[in-house]
Amino acid sequence: QVQLVESGGGLVQAGDSLRLSCAVSGGTFSVNSMGWFRQAPGKEREFVAAISWNGGRTYYTESVKGRFAISRDNTKNPPVFLQMNSLKPEDTAVYYCALDGRAWRQYSENPDVTDFASWGQGTQVTVSS
Repeated sequence: QVQLVESGGGLVQAGDSLRLSCAVSGGTFSVNSMGWFRQAPGKEREFVAAISWNGGRTYYTESVKGRFAISRDNTKNPPVFLQMNSLKPEDTAVYYCALDGRAWRQYSENPDVTDFASWGQGTQVTVSS
């Protein structure tokens, strides 16, 4: 079974940047879309971004557009990254990497989480004001 491991989280100040990575083991990933979710304390899990199997298409939730960038390089591991710039306190959350069962789909603000077959354990991002 595919295993995902996130890294790169930390404590930063508002306006700073972080780059999250998602390493994959135990299976293939190069034909799958991958995404990032986040969950803040007391809140529901939020879909943040997704990238198609070849990196040709991306999706971002409205609140991170222009600040976050998802990328991937299927020749490397970790293959997927989330560059987070101009971080805000409201970006504070545990960030999860997830592997979709398909190469791409028309994502929305509230995707069906069961479409994502594998999940990482998460990495904490804390943004202080």
